Amino acid sequence: MYGRRMRTRLAVFLAGVLPLTVVAAPAQAAPPTVALGSVIPAPVDVRPSGGGFRITARTVIEAPAAARGVAEQLGEALRLRVVGHAPPRTGKIALELGKVNGKPESYRLTVDKRGVTLRSATTAGLFNGVQTLQQLVPVSGPRTIAGGEIIDYPRFGYRGTMLDIARHFHTPGEIKRHIDEISKFKVNYLHLHLSDDQGWRIQIDSRPRLTTVGGAAGTGVDGVGGGFLTKADYRDLVRYAASRHVTIVPEIDMPGHVNAAQVAYPELTCDGVAPPPRTDTAVGYSSLCIGSETTYRFVEDVVRELAEMTPGPFIHIGGDEAHATTQADYLTFQKRVLPLVTKYGKTAYGWNEIAAAPEANVAVAQFWSSATQNPAVAAAVANGTKVIMSPANLAYIDQKYDPTTRLGLSWAGYIEVRKAYDWDPGTHVTGVPESAVLGVEAPLWSETLRSLDDIEYMAWPRLAGIAELGWSPARDWESFRTRLGAYGPRWAARGVDFYRSPQIDWAS
Repeated sequence: MYGRRMRTRLAVFLAGVLPLTVVAAPAQAAPPTVALGSVIPAPVDVRPSGGGFRITARTVIEAPAAARGVAEQLGEALRLRVVGHAPPRTGKIALELGKVNGKPESYRLTVDKRGVTLRSATTAGLFNGVQTLQQLVPVSGPRTIAGGEIIDYPRFGYRGTMLDIARHFHTPGEIKRHIDEISKFKVNYLHLHLSDDQGWRIQIDSRPRLTTVGGAAGTGVDGVGGGFLTKADYRDLVRYAASRHVTIVPEIDMPGHVNAAQVAYPELTCDGVAPPPRTDTAVGYSSLCIGSETTYRFVEDVVRELAEMTPGPFIHIGGDEAHATTQADYLTFQKRVLPLVTKYGKTAYGWNEIAAAPEANVAVAQFWSSATQNPAVAAAVANGTKVIMSPANLAYIDQKYDPTTRLGLSWAGYIEVRKAYDWDPGTHVTGVPESAVLGVEAPLWSETLRSLDDIEYMAWPRLAGIAELGWSPARDWESFRTRLGAYGPRWAARGVDFYRSPQIDWAS
């Protein structure tokens, strides 16, 4: 009691004898900046310091002509003007082309009170740095970027995701929106699954019925996914993706998953009879006729036309779930087809079943099994095969988050955000050392998808975690969940329909 009375008397005394200005309310603290390393994927080396830079209406982006495209995208995002040379004493974000450390896609980002400097030897590296920089700009309030330096580069060169447009066709506009989102996390490959039993989604001039029949209205799961990409559509998507440093990987699945092609061209069956169209989700019942030369003329036409309009290095020839093809026929097929891809200047790429073929020694096998041991893949790796990691029970982002998820399947198990994040692509499979792993990919199959919102709900936030596995040198769940929670308002501001996982404390 005595202490409280004395404090009260002292307050009354001070109020009576001191000027009113002395007891005025303290000034509000400046809004906090985003911590320098609080981005996704986590950077390699972060060195905070004082003296952050505040972006104002007078700030400009300075960039050489060779980096103009990247600079214009940053200018659009931040609503800033791009110039070749900024006037003296002008606050600026400078993009520079020059050596950082010799590592592919690396960049150095330096921030002090005078401005921001982003340096890389390539425009791809500058683009990566721009994605980091944009995450350092607060969503609201003063746009102050924390001071310090980031030196960053990826763990793996291949950081991908797959979108299935065969089971349900997604429009070029939807695909472009997806490219916009994946590129923000430095995902640099988009694998398009273009054909399956339920539909064929890419124009092939030498086989026009593939799309007029196989891509017609009524194709797709439940008969609601019709449509296809014209060659002009596809080339436009390739250009659009390239502007965001994303490479398109086209896939034609074979020798199984070919019912739609056989409906269009019955001669691709061994009896010459067209099978009925399929709109269900069953797998493993269709096969090309392995002993027919018609099959290989068809395959070569498709591979040639895809290669002509695909500047990227890969042509994916599927190869999974060929249950209707005998093992001997499967190996015969791969012996003919894998070299065809090489003939047209591309690297053959297929699901991990292709590893059984000796010709896969110059190919890439996409590991989709849920097992952590696969003797055929380990033997192929010892013979030269490279691997992309996509284990279904960890990386298939079409699987439900939990039993209540409104979309998706669950045959590979439920995959919540932590499960998708908490594994190591470099050590996951026995006999597949990190030196044989090109990277990681998160496939998104579309049996249950119908819209862009569906794509976003299943992809995000799990794909952000898998992107970090591909980029960052180490994983830290507690750090990631904090950074992911802080990222939520950015998705919300862009209208992205992401899943608000209960494992994450989402910022409002």
